[in-house]
Amino acid sequence: MRAVKTLLKLKMLTFPLGLFIAFFLLNFSFSSCKVSYGLTEKVSAIPDSIKTVKIIPFEPRSAYSNPQLSPNLTQSLRNKIVNQTKLTLTNSENAQWEITGEIRDYSVSTSGVTSANGQQQSSINRLTVGIHVVINKRTENKTVEYDVSRSFDFSARQSLQTAEAALLDEMVRNLTDEIFNKLFSDW
Repeated sequence: MRAVKTLLKLKMLTFPLGLFIAFFLLNFSFSSCKVSYGLTEKVSAIPDSIKTVKIIPFEPRSAYSNPQLSPNLTQSLRNKIVNQTKLTLTNSENAQWEITGEIRDYSVSTSGVTSANGQQQSSINRLTVGIHVVINKRTENKTVEYDVSRSFDFSARQSLQTAEAALLDEMVRNLTDEIFNKLFSDW
């Protein structure tokens, strides 16, 4: 019986001690790790020597595109670059970087089909927008080209014009983010 009491006392002492050690190790491991998020920091993938950028308006090259997309996309990209990088926007031919783009794809396809009374009907349409972007890095004598594409779904009951009006802000925001990430990330 005495051995059982001694064992219980030992367990009662080791449990808090074990808890203390676990807490100490956990606290130490978190305090030795430093995680920083730079939501307000400027983009660091741009060399310090680069100060100016020129953004030429994106040109619509597809058979059809919303006439508001090109100017809105260009202005949105300009705003994002000014607000989130250290670059200065210029119209000078001497800009260190020059960004141009073309809207090459602006197409609608059926994305979802439903069956009603034995007949298949489109229920969801998909608007796909493809942009070709070129960045001329004059100081490096280097040109980088890439394509971005985004799709936007809308009800087949809506006309394209109605869907475009509803989706324009989302299209501009998503395409701007995609272009910006391709331009300035090292991912």
